[in-house]
Amino acid sequence: MTVEHRREAGQPEDPEGAAGEAIRASGQTGNTPDAAASTSPKAVWQLQSDMATGGGPEDAPSSGAPIELDRETIRRLERELLGAERTLKRRDIAAGAGVSLLSARKLWRAMGFPNIGDDDVAFTEKDLGALTTIIDLVRQEQLTEDAAISITRAVGQMTDRMVVWQIEAIVEEMVAQRGLSDADARKTLVSELPDLIDPLEKTLVYAWRRQMNAAVQRLALRAESGLASSETGRAGDEQDAPLPLARAVGFADLVSYTSLSRQMNERTLAQLVQRFENKSAEIISVGGGRLVKTIGDEVLYIAESPEAGAEISLALAKAFSEDEFLPAARCSLVWGRVLSRLGDIYGPTVNLAARLTALAEPGEVLVDSGTAATLSANERFVLVPHEPRQVRGFGEVQPVTLARGTGTGIILD
Repeated sequence: MTVEHRREAGQPEDPEGAAGEAIRASGQTGNTPDAAASTSPKAVWQLQSDMATGGGPEDAPSSGAPIELDRETIRRLERELLGAERTLKRRDIAAGAGVSLLSARKLWRAMGFPNIGDDDVAFTEKDLGALTTIIDLVRQEQLTEDAAISITRAVGQMTDRMVVWQIEAIVEEMVAQRGLSDADARKTLVSELPDLIDPLEKTLVYAWRRQMNAAVQRLALRAESGLASSETGRAGDEQDAPLPLARAVGFADLVSYTSLSRQMNERTLAQLVQRFENKSAEIISVGGGRLVKTIGDEVLYIAESPEAGAEISLALAKAFSEDEFLPAARCSLVWGRVLSRLGDIYGPTVNLAARLTALAEPGEVLVDSGTAATLSANERFVLVPHEPRQVRGFGEVQPVTLARGTGTGIILD
């Protein structure tokens, strides 16, 4: 995936594939050009002693006889997960919910489920209840059909990613702690999953409620710091802004990730990515920001104020520069207006932040002159302007290095 494709916010791609839904996601942010791996001072390969030429998970010793799964075990697990036996066909579900088959298919596709044939007995009474719940929101005019489909798509995409993440985390733990092969770990997980379903489900509901509450607090208690900066150059007030949300948009991009990843085996690369994502998520969370997404070697985040965004950027740059195993990161921050859709953010502010990331040196945080002006009166930050640069899509831009002034910055427990 090219830099242009991954970093151009707002470039369309088709998340539905052959389903052909009309809702589009943006392009995604991605890698900056890599320096040669030999220039990196970081001993990334030390994450695991079996780096590069060493063995992967498949080489781990298997304990005991090979694990076999019988059909009845799978059926019992399916009944527990689905909540009932599969007894209904898709036309039964649509008729029971009182909608056309076309409308039902729209919601199934939005949820991320594959197409089912007319004669396939694939659904349960739980499926009927879930479909009816969504449709009732539209009937009661609490949501439009388009909003219901968009929300359903959000649930489908997020839970799909979450489930894959959880499975891989448990499998990795089994390989590391029990000495199982990857294949045996996956079979073992199937047999042990019934004991995990209830606590995982409770954790999901708890986290959703806490996150929804945090979103409500952000709506009710908007940070006003720096709003004047986002109004520069236009008449009117905040209510008629072309993009609704004033936010600090930041990127952190690992240096030489592609070159280094070629030297790693599967397990080491997975540990590097996990270490990067965990550290990034912790710093962003403690700093009061929100992690929008990670794409391999890069993280995109937002904060409610320019000061919070600046603190997060400095903490990320410092953390990766000091990390014993991870390479340093190029970082950027821009205060401006964005559009939030489909769990992502869009607009020129995002694009400019991505461009500045490519200009930054390893371990450096770059901001634009507007963001620098917003932070200039704050003694916690030191701002060092550079010569203007031509930036594609923006013309002449003056990069400014953001550094630590007074204070200790973000402190992790």
